[in-house]
Parts: sequence; C-alpha cells; structure tokens
Amino acid sequence: MSFLSVAHVGKRYGAVAALSDVSLSMEKGSRLAVLGPSGSGKTTLLRILAGFEAPDTGRVVLDGDILAGDAVLVPSHKRRIGIVMQDGALFPHLSVAENVGFGLARAMPGRAARIAQLLEMVGLDAAMGRRSPDALSGGQQQRVALARALARAPRLMLLDEPFSALDTALRDTTRKAVADLLHAAGITTILVTHDQAEALSFADQVAVMGDGHLLQLGTPEAVYRHPVSKQVATALGEAIILPARIADGAAHCALGALMVNDPTPRAAAEIMIRPEQIMLGPAGAAGTVIDRDFAGAFCAITLRLMDGQLVQLRQSSVTAPAEGTRVGVSVLGQAHVLTPCGHR
Repeated sequence: MSFLSVAHVGKRYGAVAALSDVSLSMEKGSRLAVLGPSGSGKTTLLRILAGFEAPDTGRVVLDGDILAGDAVLVPSHKRRIGIVMQDGALFPHLSVAENVGFGLARAMPGRAARIAQLLEMVGLDAAMGRRSPDALSGGQQQRVALARALARAPRLMLLDEPFSALDTALRDTTRKAVADLLHAAGITTILVTHDQAEALSFADQVAVMGDGHLLQLGTPEAVYRHPVSKQVATALGEAIILPARIADGAAHCALGALMVNDPTPRAAAEIMIRPEQIMLGPAGAAGTVIDRDFAGAFCAITLRLMDGQLVQLRQSSVTAPAEGTRVGVSVLGQAHVLTPCGHR
C-alpha cells in the first residue's frame, strides 16, 4: 500500500480546470518533484495536499488516513504535514528560536533543547536562535523555515519553490543540504518547482504537469531521456526536435541515420535529441555555426543544418568553433522517438 495516494483529483475555479483527473502515489521516505510552468496546476495540487483547498473530485490518502474525499475533509492543522514556502514566511517579530518553536507547546518539557536540536539538524548553530530572521542570509532563513516545519514531526513535507529566491551557488548548496537532511530523517517530501535542474537532481520521481493534467510520472532519468511528448521534452530542458523517417532500424533526418530507441518503421515521425548528445568535429552531417555566444565556461552555439533547420547547443568555450565555421555534426547515443499520442 502506498504511503501517499492521490486518486483522480480534480479542481475547478469557475470555468477553469486547475486540475483534471490527477493520480499519483508515493512510497514512505521518497521524494517527488512536481514540475511545470505557471498555470500547470502544480501549486493547486500542493494546496490540496496541505489542506488549504478542497478537491472537487477524487481523494487524498496519507498513511492510510483519508485527508480529502469520500465526504471527508481533514483540516490542514490536523494533517501533520509540514510546508516551507518560497520566502520562508518567518515571523519577523520573533527570534529564530521562537520561529522554530512556534508550533511547540510552551510548557513542553525540554522545549529549548528540542529547538537547539532542530537548528543543529538543519546545519545551524544553536547560538543563532537569539538572532532575528533579518540578520540571517537567504539560505539560513530557509533552513530556519525547514526546522520550524520539522518541529512537529510531519508525516509529509511540502516544499513550495523554497530555493527560487536564492542566488545560483547558494541555491545548489541549500538544495543539496535539504535533500540530504530529509533523506536522513526518512521524511516523504514533495517539491514544487519550475526549475528543471532542481527537479531532476532533488527527486526520486518527477511529475510533469501541464494545463492541469499530469503529463508524465517517472524517475528523473526516464522522464528526461524518454518524454512521452514534445511538451514534456521541453519542460525538462533544451530539446532538439527533428522530423525523421524511421526505416531499417534507424531514424533518417537532417543529421543522417541515427540510432533510435524505437525502430518501428514509420514514414513520418519526430525524434528528440538532447543538446549534450551533439558532438562537433570533422565527421558527421554538415552544419554551419551562424552564432556563437560566449558565456564563460561554455558557448551557446547556433548551427544551421544542410536543410536549413537551426539547432541550439552548448559547447566548452575552449573548443567552441568560431562563427561562420563549417563543422561535422554527430550524435551520441540514441534519438528518442516522440509518439503522436503523447502530444497535447
């Protein structure tokens, strides 16, 4: 039996269907990233799980307890679900320690020791408890928010784009620290984000949302390498989509005959290649560099293929060819065939 089960959940706001027949499940201690653009339904799903919204249809079950559905709606404060918001939502008039202990009873035995333990658990010195939130960095504030959410021993942790306000370097280190902490504590976690790299690196499973629908659910590598549609492919990062003919076990396209994951013959198909699969050199299909944008460690390269199609990719700035250079283009690994039934 799954630890968390979301079954056929739907939610409408007037004429707008925010969620349509969404179903997913999670095992205890696992991490799920819900990815999608604004308006995809990911925040509505999070609010339904937290108890801030009620679903119109379907049900939500956590550790055997029905939280919503079947004429049941458990209030948010009785669900034992922790939530960390984008800005941390710390109380500015309270100290760090008072923020962490906000949900703990004042008369609780060992309350101060528990607060100190929680601060240390998220990598902060207990002495920081005396500070005000505005004396902390953005990453430290998010750790305090996480400690506050952990204080009441939640069964499920919800993270609503908690790293998006941090600068790039701090975002990466904070995300890794939070992921390690939650994994060590065995807490089932859902991260809502619009950042592809964040979703892929944080989670055991990735759910891609679009227009209120769950488009695909799977391991990060499976969803990235084998998206069910062009919409999912582009939601997870840069993707090169090419028309092709599948014959003789290969995809025949502007890049030549490529190995393909589905050799079923078809006269017209679309294939997907990730930019990191593209290799530039003396051999392969011909292309011309028409734009080269230096960005430090890498260059963004725009290639024009023989058929006129433009391809965007990144190359090391050390080896990136100059604008106007004619190069050979080859592909590492297999191209992925996009199935027509996957398009929305």
